[in-house]
Amino acid sequence: KEQIALHPHNINYGLVGYPVLMTADIALYKTDTVPVGIDQASHIEFAREIVRTFNHRTKSNVLIEPQMKNTEYPKVLGTDGAQKMGKSLNNHIELAATPEETLARVMTMVTDPQRQRRTDPGRPEVCNVFTLHKTFSPSELPMIDRECRVAGIGCVDCKKILAKNLNANLAPFRARRAEIAKDPNRVWDVLHDGAKRATAIAEKTMDEVKAAVGLP
Repeated sequence: KEQIALHPHNINYGLVGYPVLMTADIALYKTDTVPVGIDQASHIEFAREIVRTFNHRTKSNVLIEPQMKNTEYPKVLGTDGAQKMGKSLNNHIELAATPEETLARVMTMVTDPQRQRRTDPGRPEVCNVFTLHKTFSPSELPMIDRECRVAGIGCVDCKKILAKNLNANLAPFRARRAEIAKDPNRVWDVLHDGAKRATAIAEKTMDEVKAAVGLP
């Protein structure tokens, strides 16, 4: 529905085929829990319905009905503050970006639309920057909340704090990523090993599915 709203002139089979493919990806590996954002709730329910239908029609319990697992923040809005964060919407913050690139990206984030001037009091509860502070600036959250409401800090100050803490949180990940990037063969070895183990599970599931529907 979201893609149709964004691209009303590009409605194709992919929009209905994608949830079916996603169901296959989940069910093939006997997945019982799927960690996703709240925007995927309808897709997970669709997957559950397919699994229920298959098990009912084959009078079996071959496939596992997956459950959705959300975090405390089940939906992360993008830098525009209006839509979920996504690369295709160009409203994302790259995890592997440099500290400077991250700061530049954070500085473009939309804040409280009613706060037009530095001296205007803010409303943290409607500010997407404050939402990210809950994850990346927990120790400074009370101060940010208080100072924003009384115009003690401006949106620029608030964003700089977020960028600082975001970069601090991502530093170990970025260092690890740079280390792994030095040895591409190791990455390929991990991928091949994962594919081998996944294939073994998938083949077993397919044997059970074929038996359930009466195929040799």
